[in-house]
Amino acid sequence: MEKSSGERDGHDMARPTAVAALSAGAVEYRFERRGDGVVVILHGGHMHAGLAVGEAVFIEADHSVLVVSRPGYGQTSLTAGPGPEKFAESILELWQHLGITRVAAVVGVSAGGPYATALAACSPDLVERVILQASVGSLPWPGRLARLVARSVFSPVTERRTWAMVRQLMRRVPVLGLKALLGGLSTSSSKEVLADVSAEHRADLIELFSRMRSQTGFRNDLEVLDQHREEIAAQPALIIHSRRDGSVPFRHAETLHEALPQSSLLETSAEHHLIWFTSDWPRVEKHIREFLASGTAKVG
Repeated sequence: MEKSSGERDGHDMARPTAVAALSAGAVEYRFERRGDGVVVILHGGHMHAGLAVGEAVFIEADHSVLVVSRPGYGQTSLTAGPGPEKFAESILELWQHLGITRVAAVVGVSAGGPYATALAACSPDLVERVILQASVGSLPWPGRLARLVARSVFSPVTERRTWAMVRQLMRRVPVLGLKALLGGLSTSSSKEVLADVSAEHRADLIELFSRMRSQTGFRNDLEVLDQHREEIAAQPALIIHSRRDGSVPFRHAETLHEALPQSSLLETSAEHHLIWFTSDWPRVEKHIREFLASGTAKVG
């Protein structure tokens, strides 16, 4: 039923994955078993289950981590979704296959947010909490200009070429590459945001951008999230967002907070959209640990 892929190649972010042949289609995942509690992570655009990012806080809390590639990313078929509600059915089948009977938290990052809330809404007896990091809400996303550019840059003809160019930039002129990519992920200028990024985080970002791929996933996001209506998850929810996020405006976090009845909104001072690689992430991790332990968050 499964096959292994993506063997380790010496880089910290790269992890092997497996593929489950489910009723609606193939779903790629990575399941790192540790404690009894399971945290399920649904990443945003251009990422897949083979990238280990932002997981340390859950591992250090002795939770098992299940990372799932969303439809069109990695080796997950579009037929397994393509939208949040349908894909939730595929994930529930995956949980049954893996013997998962309790989920401590579902984590939705960026465009993975609507998938996380849909999953929590359809499985209230299994999912205990929801964590939304820089998440897309029910507002239109992305903006009209960004959508037009994305359709061109990540078309079936150009997507592979686009990421090949990104890898070349990161290898040959990384400062220029970081300025170009981070500039679109922050409300600050590219010069200002790069000045705030530590040397360690620069190295991490170079590796992450060098490993990203959109495949058919991002084009699918543009289609299905444009028609998405927010699912109301009744579980306690921790919403984490920055006003300097240039990819998903802060208003998305506010509308999520208004819609989810047991939610807390934690405003981070993160300098850009990828909040794991910012100076405020240690403080955010502290709030996440408290939320995992108690189901509530003190964000005042």
